[in-house]
Amino acid sequence: MTQHLADRPQPASGPGRSQDQAHDWWRDAVIYQVYPRSFADGNGDGMGDLAGVRARLPHLADLGVDAVWLSPFYASPQADAGYDVADYRAIDPMFGDLHDADALIRDAHRLGLRVIVDLVPNHSSDRHEWFQRALREGPGSPLRDRYHFRPGTGERGDAPPNDWESIFGGPAWTRVADPDGTPGEWYLHLFAPEQPDFNWDNQAVRDEFRSLLRFWLDMGVDGFRIDVAHGLVKAAGLPDMGHPGQLKLLGTQVLPFFDQDGVHEIYRSWRQILDEYPGQRIGVAEAWTPNAGRTALYVRPDELHQAFNFHYLNTPWDALALREVIDSSLDSMRPVGAPTTWVLSNHDVVRHRTRLGGSLARARAATLLMLALPGSAYVYQGEELGLPEVEDLPDDARQDPAFLRRGAHEDGSGDGQEGLRDGCRVPIPWTPDGSSYGFGDGGSWLPQPAGWGGLSVAEQTGDPASTLELYRAALAVRHAHPALGAGADVEWLEAPAGVLAFRRRAADGTAFVCAVNTGEAAADVSALLATGKALLVSGTGPDTATDTVTGTDALSAGILPADTTVWWQE
Repeated sequence: MTQHLADRPQPASGPGRSQDQAHDWWRDAVIYQVYPRSFADGNGDGMGDLAGVRARLPHLADLGVDAVWLSPFYASPQADAGYDVADYRAIDPMFGDLHDADALIRDAHRLGLRVIVDLVPNHSSDRHEWFQRALREGPGSPLRDRYHFRPGTGERGDAPPNDWESIFGGPAWTRVADPDGTPGEWYLHLFAPEQPDFNWDNQAVRDEFRSLLRFWLDMGVDGFRIDVAHGLVKAAGLPDMGHPGQLKLLGTQVLPFFDQDGVHEIYRSWRQILDEYPGQRIGVAEAWTPNAGRTALYVRPDELHQAFNFHYLNTPWDALALREVIDSSLDSMRPVGAPTTWVLSNHDVVRHRTRLGGSLARARAATLLMLALPGSAYVYQGEELGLPEVEDLPDDARQDPAFLRRGAHEDGSGDGQEGLRDGCRVPIPWTPDGSSYGFGDGGSWLPQPAGWGGLSVAEQTGDPASTLELYRAALAVRHAHPALGAGADVEWLEAPAGVLAFRRRAADGTAFVCAVNTGEAAADVSALLATGKALLVSGTGPDTATDTVTGTDALSAGILPADTTVWWQE
């Protein structure tokens, strides 16, 4: 399937961008996350696939994003929705084959969209050839050194090697039987037992992933989102954590198996490979770290290009808290010259409409705030439709592996780690009717709520008050306005209590103001918006023909409603 790079179509500039503006495209890119099994079903089997994604790429081009990030589609037993990879060079038959991947990449490039794929280097599937051979060959096999196999503790070795816990609940160790059937060694899995952790001290592991990078870069992908980028290197000797308590997804604890300094040597070697290829191929770290300063280490000039800003995602809807995390995020990235990233939702957390209180108005306001900030932004599929979390899925429909291992978390509380991540993964609606609201012809792998069609792409397209048209308008303004994107910094403005306001000024002097009311009551912002005009207001749809905003009587009087963001041209 690979072919000479010169023969492969390269992505055009993104929406509204000149070729000059495409330089360092990743510094202000808006990247759309596709969760393939829930995006679009091309063959009618109830499961999303690459053919479905390919058919719906025009939606992403029309939306105005710059790139698409695809969650894993590799060959996998699907113990953790594809994050348990059995073959990194093959497509799982449920999603298609390498020909489908090649066609998707080509079509995306023709539409001006770059393609980022998930890479899962912390662990493989227990069905991976390496792990299966390690089991068959027994203790002392060189294959066992590619994972973390250890003898147990206690008189008979029947206790785990240390006190590490799995992110999905329970111990992070599982005991295997030796080839003769007797109880044997234990292996480490920071996630499900079906996901044994690689040993990155082993040279064969490092060589294999450098080869994998080249395989997919030769296929034409524009970058990699690196799953559990902070987890590859474990502290020497695998010391105990030393404290009880279930680990949290997206947590910030200091742990002996996360955010070890040794990971940076790995990413420096990967950056050398990325830089060999034309078109600015990038690496994006999914790195859970104790603070923004530690996150910045992953994006030093000779390492990766971006890192997810989970500190922002976890911030409450409060003006002071938001200002603090925005400042710390920007401050931490300046010394390393990397762009800050902003994200509100993804496949692992409750959708931000629900997480921020269930208000669509608040979700829309949060989106305009995020898109006004300097740097790059990530949009999770369906958030452009204003989709809420599906919170009433029946237990027998859930497939999150953590749900089956909930243990002490029977109340279901938390950030999605306790097995409730399926609620953000329900297939998205495309049409107002049909067996799966246009997702496909064969139903959907997770049940969709009644009324889902009212939020569909077809239903919202052309409605100026819809969330979809708000996203389209916001991305168009973001691409066109000289003060938005990566360049101009944030200048905070004095504002009433509960209101967050800042100015960004372009090199040509053009000034843009964003004001967001996080309070419970309307606020007088007449002093902030004394001159100029509104570009966009989150509470209503834009009238793009007149470059004004509909329904802004209150705003024209200087009153900003609660849970509302305004973009203003001074």
